[in-house]
Amino acid sequence: MAFPPGFLDELRARLSLSDVVGRKVSLKRRSGAEYAGLCPFHNEKSPSFTVNDKKGFYHCFGCGEHGDAVGFVMKTEGLSFPESVEKLAREVNLPVPRATPAERERADRAATLQQVVELAALWFQKQLRLPAGRQGLDYLRGRGLSDAVIDDFRLGFAPDSRDGVIAALKRENVPIEKIVEAGLAIQPEDGREPYDRFRGRVMFVINDRRGRAIAFGGRVMGAGEPKYLNSPETPLFHKGANLYCLDRARQAATKDQPVIVAEGYMDVIALHGAGFTGAVAPLGTALTEGQLGELWKLADEPYLCFDGDNAGRRAASRAAERALPLLRPGKSLRFLTLPAGEDPDSLIRTRGTDAVRRVLDLARPLSDMIWELEIEGKPADTPERRASLQRSVEQRVAEIADPMVREYYRTEMRNRLNRMRRPEAPAWQPGGGGRKPFRRPGDPEPAPFAAGSAARRSGEGLDGSRQERVLLGALIERPALLHILAEELASLPIGHPELVRLRSGLLDALSLVPSGVDPAADEAAGAPSLEAQLIQQHLERIGLGRLAAETRLKARHAFKDDPADSEGWVGQWRRAARHLSHLQGGPEELKRAEEALAEDMSDENLQRLQAILDRMRRENIESNAM
Repeated sequence: MAFPPGFLDELRARLSLSDVVGRKVSLKRRSGAEYAGLCPFHNEKSPSFTVNDKKGFYHCFGCGEHGDAVGFVMKTEGLSFPESVEKLAREVNLPVPRATPAERERADRAATLQQVVELAALWFQKQLRLPAGRQGLDYLRGRGLSDAVIDDFRLGFAPDSRDGVIAALKRENVPIEKIVEAGLAIQPEDGREPYDRFRGRVMFVINDRRGRAIAFGGRVMGAGEPKYLNSPETPLFHKGANLYCLDRARQAATKDQPVIVAEGYMDVIALHGAGFTGAVAPLGTALTEGQLGELWKLADEPYLCFDGDNAGRRAASRAAERALPLLRPGKSLRFLTLPAGEDPDSLIRTRGTDAVRRVLDLARPLSDMIWELEIEGKPADTPERRASLQRSVEQRVAEIADPMVREYYRTEMRNRLNRMRRPEAPAWQPGGGGRKPFRRPGDPEPAPFAAGSAARRSGEGLDGSRQERVLLGALIERPALLHILAEELASLPIGHPELVRLRSGLLDALSLVPSGVDPAADEAAGAPSLEAQLIQQHLERIGLGRLAAETRLKARHAFKDDPADSEGWVGQWRRAARHLSHLQGGPEELKRAEEALAEDMSDENLQRLQAILDRMRRENIESNAM
């Protein structure tokens, strides 16, 4: 039985070879998409049998057996070629075409349509170099593309004409019905003559997995709408099952290039030009399940890179929601966060290729995106609100189908929720409610050492400890310190609920800062570091932007660069943290001194109480002088 080539390509693309072979062979991952195990075709004691998911074949270095998923089923289960194909097709819910006259006609029609699209691609390319395409060529060159890149990606131009491509294809004896069926022309319902779908647009060729032209995307020149227009669904082209430059990314993935999903065609071309040839883009739609399946065949954790604006954030959120139920052990996504107003194309043009590598190093796991999705704009300052947040987080995690992955997510999210809980306040704080300290008649009112009271009295606007704000702001100002001081930050005594949330946000943002970064490296450049920008945006998304900015400003005033201080900001931060811990221990010590004086009104107990009060006044003055 003969199967259409396109069907077999689709079948192999949907299959995971390691899953098929793993039913018969115990496989261990070697690296990336390569696995090894004992060969099922001959007896051996050390594994010489390898499986490569990206390349789609297995090979035994001992006996020489070699093949794909269909061949493996044939050899291990004794099935014929058609039987093996049908078995595997059923497993991935792919209908098997029958060798009927209708099927043969459909295959012939698809082949003809592909030829029509190819003719159109050649015509669009030619127009770009003619006077009619001057506007498009100027646009592409203005975006920094060389002639070699323009030719490599087969970029073209559709003149603003009603029947430009129609007339060109008719000269090649292509019937108008085929032009319409290929998605190149629109047939009005009222019976008028068909007209070109793409007019006044720079044209991008969309290929199938084998590199054959099957559709187009067009960017309008000027202020027309829509800005980008893609071919409609055709017998050749299914948007949800393909990606722009998927054919190139499949080759790049075999060389362990990172697989990066960008939003637009120009972003993909810019990434390829910068050496990231595993870049792809969805085709005018949010990522589909089919596209995620394609990506996971190329890489266990492909990178999703969206623009640093609200639309990019919404796209990232939709991708995270779509991927969550599909997660499996080892299969996930990582998210590249770009500074506000940047896209991959602009980032490369303004900051260079190294900026992309740096952003890749800062990629965040899917769990971070899911967490932000749930906590964004939701206060957690009361037990009821925290309970509501916990419920929404748990409902989101329950969407994960795989039980093992779901349980790990549940543990991770519970740990994050625990970090947000407000610590118990001391039983008594000077300047607050509760028992008052013993005071002799005529003594002045003790100066409150609690910085929250001081802030309210001085009109600084924010409740909570000034010292706490300074310490948190220092880590926002110099995020490279986060890895160095993470444990000390986690144990820092913080009482105000919003500052507790700010600390939790900083700990969550640790993934935005690569370890080993020189804390002063970006300061020398005189510009905010990429890490600092991304952390600030992260805090803004969870409703802490204003608080973060104010704490950062206070840290700049409190912490100074001192060439004589070998520890720099790290040493200053640790000294301030110890000082804060000592201050927070004061109320308990004061309470014990009060109780001792109440039991025995001796001069000794009175002097001890007064000494504690004096010391606390001095520490308050010192802390406010930071």
